[in-house]
Amino acid sequence: MEHRRLGRTGVQVSEIGFGAWGIGKGWWGETDDTLSVRALARALELGLTFIDTAHAYGNGHSERLIARAFKEVRRRVFVATKVPPKSGGWPPKPGTTARQAFPADWIITHTEESLRNLEAEHLDLQQLHVWRDEWLSEPEWQEAIYRLKQQGKIRFFGVSIIDHQPGSALELVRSGLIDTVQVIYNIFDQSPEEDLFPLCRKYDIGVIARVPFDEGGLTGRLTPDTTFLKDSVQSFYFRGDRLRETCERVDRLRPLLEGEIKTVAQLALKFCLSHPAVSTVIPGMRRPEHVEANCSASDSKPLDPETLTALKAHAWPRNFYQ
Repeated sequence: MEHRRLGRTGVQVSEIGFGAWGIGKGWWGETDDTLSVRALARALELGLTFIDTAHAYGNGHSERLIARAFKEVRRRVFVATKVPPKSGGWPPKPGTTARQAFPADWIITHTEESLRNLEAEHLDLQQLHVWRDEWLSEPEWQEAIYRLKQQGKIRFFGVSIIDHQPGSALELVRSGLIDTVQVIYNIFDQSPEEDLFPLCRKYDIGVIARVPFDEGGLTGRLTPDTTFLKDSVQSFYFRGDRLRETCERVDRLRPLLEGEIKTVAQLALKFCLSHPAVSTVIPGMRRPEHVEANCSASDSKPLDPETLTALKAHAWPRNFYQ
């Protein structure tokens, strides 16, 4: 497993991280907790040292499973978690203030709950689960983060950027108030390359690339006939004619599979890792075999310039979360 520096934190983290939304159940349906813990344990065995979770993933369930896995393997690694917005709404409605979304007592309460769930003395990285740059002028959330750092309850702080809106955190990156950003980045959504990534490199902000598989589309395993669990995130995401169109676009990627790149999933992860701004990429993983396949993409060999140039033509601006 190759490691990279997480921006100005100076921490070296595995370039493949563990996206722990799926093991929290909820939108991903019922999962086997024992299998989820086995997946986490296998990831740690393979050298993975970065896990991303959130309080909202099963109301702390994902965090508690991570603590259980740490007990089984008898070691801990870097964990990033998130505070959900009190105001609800993903994303928050226009006009929502920072005080409505993230009042100080809300941030502190959820940080303390996450500490208990993870059975940790401190959080390696606490993040706000959504962000709007107009919140920069409000001091209350900043005071809460400062207090938590002073108390030793969090080491570093960042935000998770609203779906497909990498431009919504540019002023925050410039402010010097954060250590990391988490953003959607994949073959279809290449928009962070335009403004966000250059700024993150300039200000030494760690980048956590999420949704590398476009909620499963870029695994290459879906077909137009694939059925999803009712009320799952994928049943919503690929509703209507979206699944067929996604599969057609994925098929156009298959001619790029050659040499050591044998699957669309490998291509998708390699694409993310080929950008120098990316510190770690966090595919969702719920089974040990998923872990093994994804971790194998870490081999210090970026995609060649010709393939990266060819992938530019596959950018597909759209928002399936709406």
